Amino acid sequence: MAEGAAEEAPADGGGDSAASAPDRGVAPIKPQYLTTKEQFHEFLEARGEEKFAQETEAIEPESHDLAEPEAKRVRLADGQVEDGQTVAGQTEEASELLEQPQAQKRARGQNKSRPHLKPTHYDGNRLCPSLIQGSASKCFFGDRCRFLHDVGRYLETKPGELGPCCVLFEFGRCPYGVTCRFAGAHLGPEGQNLVREELAAQGAHTLPVRNTLDKTLQQQLRKRKVRFERAERALLQLSQGQPLGPVSTAAATPEAAAAEGAPGQGHGDAQQALPGPDATALPSSPVKTCGPLTDEDVIKLRPCEKKRLDIGGKLYLAPLTTCGNLPFRRICKRFGADVTCGEMAVCTNLLQGQTSEWALLKRHHSEDLFGVQLEGAFPDTMTRCAELLNRTIEVDFVDINVGCPIDLVYKKGGGCALMSRSTKFRQIVLGMNQVLDVPLTVKTRTGVQERANLAHRLLPELRDWGVALVTLHGRSREQRYTKMADWQYIEQCVRAASPMPLFGNGDILSYEDANRAMQTGVAGVMIARGALLKPWLFTEIKEQRHWDISSSERLDILRDFTHYGLEHWGSDTQGVEKTRRFLLEWLSFLCRYVPVGLLERLPQKINERPPYYLGRNYLETLMASQNSADWVRISEMLLGPVPPNFVFLPKHKANSYK
Repeated sequence: MAEGAAEEAPADGGGDSAASAPDRGVAPIKPQYLTTKEQFHEFLEARGEEKFAQETEAIEPESHDLAEPEAKRVRLADGQVEDGQTVAGQTEEASELLEQPQAQKRARGQNKSRPHLKPTHYDGNRLCPSLIQGSASKCFFGDRCRFLHDVGRYLETKPGELGPCCVLFEFGRCPYGVTCRFAGAHLGPEGQNLVREELAAQGAHTLPVRNTLDKTLQQQLRKRKVRFERAERALLQLSQGQPLGPVSTAAATPEAAAAEGAPGQGHGDAQQALPGPDATALPSSPVKTCGPLTDEDVIKLRPCEKKRLDIGGKLYLAPLTTCGNLPFRRICKRFGADVTCGEMAVCTNLLQGQTSEWALLKRHHSEDLFGVQLEGAFPDTMTRCAELLNRTIEVDFVDINVGCPIDLVYKKGGGCALMSRSTKFRQIVLGMNQVLDVPLTVKTRTGVQERANLAHRLLPELRDWGVALVTLHGRSREQRYTKMADWQYIEQCVRAASPMPLFGNGDILSYEDANRAMQTGVAGVMIARGALLKPWLFTEIKEQRHWDISSSERLDILRDFTHYGLEHWGSDTQGVEKTRRFLLEWLSFLCRYVPVGLLERLPQKINERPPYYLGRNYLETLMASQNSADWVRISEMLLGPVPPNFVFLPKHKANSYK
């Protein structure tokens, strides 16, 4: 995963908007719910355990230190108090805070020094995979194995059980056996791992997740034994300045394709040389790499009909880094997201066969319109990666990330840097388009610098290069996620891109926001941070209503997320803690949601941070806490106690003061 490279990361607010609305606002909460920071935390600590026991019949974990560092205090405009409270409608206690001095600096950026949760060593307490998978007679690692082979000794140090039901056993068999934190649901009287044969047989024919990395292909990639014939031919032609030409969209028969000397879908030498999803490696036959091109070398226009991308008017969930994982996408699909896209994957890492990077391409069977997003700076790696993915995974489109603002990507020439590297960008688009059988899309920003918009000049070129659809985030790289998205400029870009469809992105947190966005003429809207604050936003847009969702319903959503996470990352201790980590990252956004029933004015704006308030019950108040220790408490309700010496810091400083 490319940390911090999300197209939609948390907004810290601030600055002036292109519109007249204030850029950093405060959610207008009814006066009877407003409180002070001290009273808020006093309520959670002094009355929380009793309240929560009455309302949810759950056991509260131990309390945590709630001290607020000075770095969290923000610089506010006139008429505001700490953490966004306003003069209008405030309580008597809140008005006293107006006299307190304001901080001069606000927390921004990433917590780059946050603790690394992935274990860097083996302490001898992890059971050997050979025992878990029933191969005790032969260890996978031989004499060099650093894992534990004594099951009894392992059970002495294994953390406690988390519940009576295992989500993986519901599919017939839990592959984690005795290491599962819900092992009591599927261990026999002698410690054997039970199997529900009928369910397991059904699961073997209907895999819930696709696009997994084949081990043989991974070995070939790591040994650099994979060759890319179509990509090499396209790159050679581009390097010699010979035009590839646009990809034809006219339908043709396989016989016509063979007569033209170009491969149709599933026909022709070049296409047959590429493996399908079940194959082991790409071709290793020699490819011409130098000298002038002959007529036989030149890639002719492909008469085959490319798959079309018809998503006009649909709700598109943005490819979010860290929080845009498969379990989160499943939650959004349940609430009405029409189009989903995997997290940004770095093409060089994919070509090296990195397991963690290929995991970003996984697709759940519920994702009926699914794409993957690639990041890269050079035509050769991007074209080869496109050819690799074209025949090894199942996707409906491939997206190029030209909107990533972080320095790690930008300084290497990728992300937003491609907006000012038109020659490289053109070669990337033409090369990828030539080897893909699915549509190629682009996600970009208004420009690199704040007052130097580039998108309106770039869009006609993208249309001519054969891009099927562009999504425009209404901010520049320099703005990152501060200030309001410029929808007036997006409307201007719609006309510049026509007839190529353009999706708009930025600041959509209600159905009113989505309706106003559609009035600009965009083909559809992409939703990013709005889905992180409230994934039921898709339902609100489709049903044109505000949903005053209860705290118990929100907790059920989190419970479903943990179940999906255990399915995806595993039900052993490592999988539980990875699920917890991503749950906590998501909770750093969810705490910014203000329930509809508490608002004086609807809807809440995405740049409006909530003041301190007491919810209608304890759980609603706890979910409003911006203290990361309280997020840990919520995770313990769903995933049990945290390990000893557990520490969590969110990726983004703006999302917590601890």
